[in-house]
Amino acid sequence: MTAPEWLTTREGALKQGLNNRVWLVTMSGRPAWRLDALPAKGHYTCAVIQTTNGRRLDGGKEYATQETALSGGLEELRAKLGW
Repeated sequence: MTAPEWLTTREGALKQGLNNRVWLVTMSGRPAWRLDALPAKGHYTCAVIQTTNGRRLDGGKEYATQETALSGGLEELRAKLGW
């Protein structure tokens, strides 16, 4: 997974977490949010979690695959941040 332009222009990046379903969104090299693709009723959802306080920012949308869930979670984060 590659970081989108809206993230890299703000000194952000993506880094793979503990496994292929967990990614960290970093800002200036520090983890700010965690994207976690989770199984949900035969589909996937992406938990978008703020690393500083554990607060979830996602809306619980469902996606067909793990990859689309991670991309969708990243888009949910962008929308939540207003970027």
